[in-house]
Amino acid sequence: MTALFQQLPAVDKLLKMPQGEQLIAEFGHSAVVAICRELLTQARQYIQKNHQVPEYFNDFDRTFVELQARLNEQNAVQIKTVHNLTGTILHTNLGRAIWSEAARRAALSAMQGNVALEYDLEEGKRSHRDHYISTLLSRLTGAEAACVVNNNAAAVLLMLATFAQGKEVVISRGELIEIGGAFRIPDIMTQAGCHLVEVGTTNRTHLKDYQNAISENTALLMKVHSSNYQILGFTSSVSEQELVELGREMMVPVVTDLGSGALIDLSQYGLPKEPTVQEKIAQGVDLITFSGDKLLGGVQAGIIVGKKEWIARLQAHPLKRVLRCDKVTLAGLEATLRLYLNPEKLMENLPTLHLLTQSLEVLQEKAEHLKVRLEKRLNSQFDIQIEESHAQIGSGSQPMARIPSLAVTIAEKTKVKLTALSERFKKLSQPIIGRMENGKLWLDVRSVADMETLLQVVDEL
Repeated sequence: MTALFQQLPAVDKLLKMPQGEQLIAEFGHSAVVAICRELLTQARQYIQKNHQVPEYFNDFDRTFVELQARLNEQNAVQIKTVHNLTGTILHTNLGRAIWSEAARRAALSAMQGNVALEYDLEEGKRSHRDHYISTLLSRLTGAEAACVVNNNAAAVLLMLATFAQGKEVVISRGELIEIGGAFRIPDIMTQAGCHLVEVGTTNRTHLKDYQNAISENTALLMKVHSSNYQILGFTSSVSEQELVELGREMMVPVVTDLGSGALIDLSQYGLPKEPTVQEKIAQGVDLITFSGDKLLGGVQAGIIVGKKEWIARLQAHPLKRVLRCDKVTLAGLEATLRLYLNPEKLMENLPTLHLLTQSLEVLQEKAEHLKVRLEKRLNSQFDIQIEESHAQIGSGSQPMARIPSLAVTIAEKTKVKLTALSERFKKLSQPIIGRMENGKLWLDVRSVADMETLLQVVDEL
């Protein structure tokens, strides 16, 4: 054992060799020393267990190949680009909306230098970082002003903390939602320091239920869009318009958590209809919260639009500074919103809408290219077919709606298991993520953002 340990080189010896000096020039002295020590510690453990020296210490060329690999791995960003073939366009686990080219350019510009984030170029003095977004959202939605925070949960929290702390918020029992990550409306209300007043039943709530619940301590009447589930059958709910009329009569503001935040009527593209922010503004809702990275198709952000005096109070709350967005997020969001000023080009320029509206003819061509490439690489080990599929919007938007799509399906044909193939897909330089269903691996092409790169990655199999 002693002789085996003596075969291991000292760290100093490795560092003084030409290959070691090259690694130091590339990665720095501290990083190379740390990895050398790590490798030697593991080698000693290996010798104790196996009574032999690890292969990569049999000659120094192999040692430095191992060191280089470990240093490269240490520097590699672990949030990898993946190819989404799940059929879920806005996949929360895969980062939701893909940024448009305009948003990427704006974000990169903001990263590379200073920007007029809180500086008024015309007045030559400090301004508010939400100024540009607020002006733009007012133009797009008809709201008087807007406020931006880091996500929609934060938007709801800020709204409740500002206007209902220590007071009551009336909401239908059927709208006490839970979304991904265990975000629950009752929990947010608790964090905001307000008191939840449930009205109605799970499936039926009437206007009189809200009316009977209003007291001198009522701060808000709240609606929550149940975007991630549906209650069907014997149901009844109260619209924002009815609630606004009641709120005006009783002098209680009405707020809505719209969630997905559509700024256009999706039905014009043959997609399931979602309520738009503009509709809620027109109905007189005082404040509306929604996401920037769902149906809006942009960056992760929480947006609040509504009356100017209400937005001003949100901006002045201490939580706003805690939840505010940085220059890169705001630049990407502004660029995304500006795409909506040219609605005829939106389907072309906004990746989310582009993916959702692809024709079946386009999908057929994509599926055929993928099928051919997979057949070449998998050597008839699997049964590979093109089949009809059903995609979905995702991220809680229209959960019951299915969008016609096509998928390349892979079924077991030999002893090679689908689970093993799925693992191979995940170990590619850009992992391929599909879905397992009915004993097959489904690669739905509607959710693929970059077909050309995907085909290149398949060649790594």
